[in-house]
Order: sequence, then structure tokens, then C-alpha cells
Amino acid sequence: MARALIVGCGCRGQALARTLTAAGHTARGTTRNAECLAAIEAAGAEAAVADPDRLGTLTPSLEGVSVLCWLMGTAGGQPEAVAALHGPRLESMLEAIVDTPVRGVVYEAAGSVDPACLAGGAALARRAARTHRMPVELIVSDPAGHDPWLEAAVGAVEAVLTR
Repeated sequence: MARALIVGCGCRGQALARTLTAAGHTARGTTRNAECLAAIEAAGAEAAVADPDRLGTLTPSLEGVSVLCWLMGTAGGQPEAVAALHGPRLESMLEAIVDTPVRGVVYEAAGSVDPACLAGGAALARRAARTHRMPVELIVSDPAGHDPWLEAAVGAVEAVLTR
């Protein structure tokens, strides 16, 4: 089975972790807030404090990972910081994983974030797929619809893993 790194392992990420672990996979979830570690672990995932604004904090979590799930479609904060998560931070991460065991990426391309940021992130993910010949799947399901979103996310992870 495979290990997924879920960057942005809040409520939706934890639901994804529960579903993946129930299917026999391993999940690792990240949070910026150490107070959220117990909830991630309760969802069946290995929990790690890491900040996607500081990619160096994420790279140790890439060990043994087959699929990177970048779940930032509802990220909050200053508009410039949120835009960076879907722009330069994502782009740097996509470059960094080329020299790791990560086989592919799932990018959340829907949510409350500015649609232009999400479209830009989706374009970066598609470019990485072409440039590095890595499987990339986009989650375009509205995260407000929990069950359809979860089905789409699980399907995206499975599609990356079967390519």
C-alpha cells in the first residue's frame, strides 16, 4: 500500500486520512498548530507540525510518501499569503518532490480561496505533470459538499497511485 502526505490536514484532510487508512494506506497529515496533532492522530494519520509557507518544515514529512495532497482550497489568512500557497510555495514544492519517492500530486482546485489563485495553482500542477511526467489529479468538487468532496479526493489519490 501507499503513504499519502496530506498538507492541510484539517477536517477534510482528516476525513481523507480516515478513508485512506481504512483502505489499507498510510497517511501523514500536517498542521501549523501543535494543538491539532491529536485530532490528526485520532483520524489514523501520522501527525506532523509543518508550515507550507516554510517548505523546509515539510520536506522531512516527504520520507516514504507516494502521493502529496495539497489541500489548500479553503486556506485562510492574508490574501498575499494565501496566493503564495497556490503560487510560489506550490511551485517550489512541485520542484522539490521531483527528487523524492513521491509519485504524484493531488491538488485541491476548489474552495473559498480566490478562483484566480486556484486556477493558477491548477495550472502549476498541470505544468509539473507535463514537465516532470508525474501524475497530477485535481479535486474540483466543492469542499462544502462533504461526501462528494471526499469521494473526489479518494478517487484522485487512487488515480495517482494507479498510474
